[in-house]
Amino acid sequence: MHPQKTYSFDEAQKHLENYCVYQERCHKEVIDKLKSMRMIPEVIDAIIVHLLTNNYLNEERYAKAFARGKFRIKKWGKTRIVRELKFRQISRYNIDNALNEITDKDYFETLHDLAIKRLHQIKEKNSYKKKKKLADYLLYRGWESNLVYEKINELVN
Repeated sequence: MHPQKTYSFDEAQKHLENYCVYQERCHKEVIDKLKSMRMIPEVIDAIIVHLLTNNYLNEERYAKAFARGKFRIKKWGKTRIVRELKFRQISRYNIDNALNEITDKDYFETLHDLAIKRLHQIKEKNSYKKKKKLADYLLYRGWESNLVYEKINELVN
């Protein structure tokens, strides 16, 4: 096993600047990264302050980018987005702001398109089993149960 590279304060700070420039990061990811670099708590705090002061690290910007990306690319519902942001220790205020990035029109259109697409993939003949498979799929992706069941009753006879 080879020894882990050690970083000076300046090297670590530069490394984390690049880490944050590459893609939006949350505080938890940055702290985990610094810990994996075996930095002491005082250095971790100093680097985080530097990243915040110079706008490399911005939790609100991170939450908004995360919500937009997961919704547009992975077609996640708000329940899943909220769960994932909470797991990353994002504040309720920033989570609410992030969800405002998704318009109701886009949200309902995406749910409809996703449900239709999945429905065509389900080969089940029994309508009860078909509804269950569709519900399981949409709920897993984090769509609210009331919207899921409304959509299923609209699409499956």
